[in-house]
Amino acid sequence: MASDDEDVPESGAVFTFGKTRFADNLANKFWIRDDAVVNLSCGDEHSAVVTANGKLYTFGCNDWGQLGHGNTKSYTKPSVVKKLKPEKVYMVACGRNHTIAATESGHLYSFGCGGDGQLGHGDAEDSHVPKIIEGLDVQKYKHLACGSDFSAAITENGELYTWGSCGEGQNGLGEDTEIPTRLHLHGKVRMVSCGYYHMAVVTEDGSLYMCGEKEGGKLGLDHEQLDNTSQLQKIKSIEDQVVVAACGAEFTAVVTKNGSVYTFGQGNQGQLGLGSSMMETEFPERIPLFEKVKARTVSCGESFTAVITKHGNLYTFGDGRHGKLGLGDECFSNTFKPEKVKRFNNFTVKMVTCGGCHMLVAA
Repeated sequence: MASDDEDVPESGAVFTFGKTRFADNLANKFWIRDDAVVNLSCGDEHSAVVTANGKLYTFGCNDWGQLGHGNTKSYTKPSVVKKLKPEKVYMVACGRNHTIAATESGHLYSFGCGGDGQLGHGDAEDSHVPKIIEGLDVQKYKHLACGSDFSAAITENGELYTWGSCGEGQNGLGEDTEIPTRLHLHGKVRMVSCGYYHMAVVTEDGSLYMCGEKEGGKLGLDHEQLDNTSQLQKIKSIEDQVVVAACGAEFTAVVTKNGSVYTFGQGNQGQLGLGSSMMETEFPERIPLFEKVKARTVSCGESFTAVITKHGNLYTFGDGRHGKLGLGDECFSNTFKPEKVKRFNNFTVKMVTCGGCHMLVAA
């Protein structure tokens, strides 16, 4: 494959796998001339990338206006979001059918499906173009996350805000809300991840808190904690400090300070990485491989998982349909244990993001 990659610029490229609308079922790649990609995110069927120059590009499905181009037609190649051209975007998050972007001016913009208040505009309206979320102070953000019908943002000083549906307890507030509302936790918040209907929150001291839909073990909580999953509750069974958490549709994965990876929830398509005999676990289980090969970060799609190691290698496992695991044109089946993506043997993988049926990798 190396010869095919001689044209990749020094600033790197974004590699696409699976059903992206960019090159469906075919592994492909793109880059933006003289503008490195610094952040990326996958929704259910759409994708977004942010460049060093502050431009936001989106592509894929656009039924709800989640690409921000002012229409509802699908885009097969990355297209700049014109409404945000005067701004400098530095971060983006894609939900099932909506998108949130943070700009250097201190604003959050949202667009796409808003039927449950997940856009944070104080209503339940869709928006086909980026719109400022007025209910937030002008400030910088260090993390954004979007679920199926709710959203979350962490300010630079570690405050967590959520909004949208609480139908399964997923926003942690105990009630639906159409405007961003602060969630108070002990200590500052480091990162947040939203599944379809559950949420994981990591604090600066390495604690992991979960809320939302409790079926299938994806919250990893003790039985007595499951009585009230509309409030964030701390997972007790991971002793090491957690640094990254990622939520799939029906499962969760975390990376700890020492590079271990724990998974919990539904694993019937291999997304837990614990082998074909582990179809579900209600408590966090360590993946043996990452006791030897230390992990740096993890991303979860609907039913598959991607792990970047501390040496910049990429491992994937889970639902292999559409070739989204990147394991080669002949491998579209479920993979129950982590496999190294050989496509990147000559690259250092910097970022990965997994969606409903596709994966983007920056290397």
